[in-house]
Amino acid sequence: MKLFALYFQLKFLEQFIIKCVKKFKKAAPRFELGIKDLQSSALPLGHAAEKDSIGSFYDLNSKVTHSLLFICNGHGEDVIASEIIKRLLKIRKNKNIAVLPLVGNGDVFNSIKSKRFCKIGYLKELPSGGFSNQSLKGFLLDLFAGFLIDNLRNFLILKQKSKQNCKIIAVGDFLPLLYAWSSGCEFSFIGTPKSDHTWSSGPGWALSDFYHKLKGSEWDPWEMFLMISPRCKNLIMRDKITANNLNRKKINAKYFGNPMMDFVDVKNEKISNINSFKRIILLIGSRYPEALKNLDNFLDCLQDFNLTNDLVLLLPLTINANVIKIQSYLTKYGFIKQSKINFFIDEDSVWKKKDQYVVIGKGKFNLWANMAEVGLSNAGTATEQIAGLGIPSLSLPGPGPQFTKSFAKRQSRLLGGSVLVCKNKKILLKRLSLLLKGKVDRLEQAKIGKKRMGESGASKKIVDAINLHLLS
Repeated sequence: MKLFALYFQLKFLEQFIIKCVKKFKKAAPRFELGIKDLQSSALPLGHAAEKDSIGSFYDLNSKVTHSLLFICNGHGEDVIASEIIKRLLKIRKNKNIAVLPLVGNGDVFNSIKSKRFCKIGYLKELPSGGFSNQSLKGFLLDLFAGFLIDNLRNFLILKQKSKQNCKIIAVGDFLPLLYAWSSGCEFSFIGTPKSDHTWSSGPGWALSDFYHKLKGSEWDPWEMFLMISPRCKNLIMRDKITANNLNRKKINAKYFGNPMMDFVDVKNEKISNINSFKRIILLIGSRYPEALKNLDNFLDCLQDFNLTNDLVLLLPLTINANVIKIQSYLTKYGFIKQSKINFFIDEDSVWKKKDQYVVIGKGKFNLWANMAEVGLSNAGTATEQIAGLGIPSLSLPGPGPQFTKSFAKRQSRLLGGSVLVCKNKKILLKRLSLLLKGKVDRLEQAKIGKKRMGESGASKKIVDAINLHLLS
């Protein structure tokens, strides 16, 4: 009876959203495109519908039927989806693929150059960075920025796609899962953000720990209800413990490994160019301006760090990073740009202060991650990836909106302590000194994180499973 009640509640939510969209269209016709406009529009990929509109709109060419739609809601989810899309484009020559990113602009997908691929939807960076569920302030900022309106618009696009007998692959958590389920189409779900390691390991005295223990999974009852839909052809989790706990509830979840480990190089021969240095990788996150604050905090800590003069700080930047602002922070802490020094690791620039160096490179994380001995990391996906490479790290949480104290603690438990949360600058420097001095300590801290992240190669297995159960 409870399942039936939940089903009707979700159907009511779906109908409510549809009604809201219809009312919104009537109330503000200049602000919303009608269904016929959506179908006839032929805006090129990467071109904004209106410069002053609330968000960018990317539409499909009306003559092209996109038989496969990806829905994802986060930077890490976008990276995973892009890898799967690339593989599917190679093996399914008859498939036209679209992606609907629910958070951010989906810049990761710009690297996919294929006439059979397109981004769709209303896309924009949110004030909370996509973490509005972590604070009331973040939620309100997103709301005033048009988050609800954009989601209603995207939902309308999805309902149109459902009439085309489209297959859907949802990557993320509740929102893309709800979108896929509401479409009425057959779908696969890759649940990336949630892991039962976060509540089953560690002290377990938080209120949320008791709540998850009561459920037997970090996934909530309404999410589990959507997972057991007969239209859900694949249910793929990020680790064994989460899949096993769902299986105990008669939910057919699979684990193929962690696809996040498919995007980093395990070895790099160019490490020999900096092997004589102590090597720290700075992971400041992908959400701006929060990332700048993280960089400021790390550089402030390191100016009092005197363990070694032979130090290289690897600073890989995201594609959306403002390099001029990054450089201004380096100048603030006394680093000077070098024109005659080159480490030959594909860096964009080298900065020096005494015998300490900072190397900057846009899009160089995959190349540089394996070179580090230790990480200073206020990031999400990137922190998990270096843990999977066996590199321990330290975090110094700030005000957020992404990398808050609660987020950092959850991440530390997820990775079994491979990343340690530091309360202040003094503790961070003490732990950093110990990790750089002792190779045994580094290996010990990284061991569990490497085990929890799993081996690479999951993307191919996931594609094979989707190809077999959803697309065949």
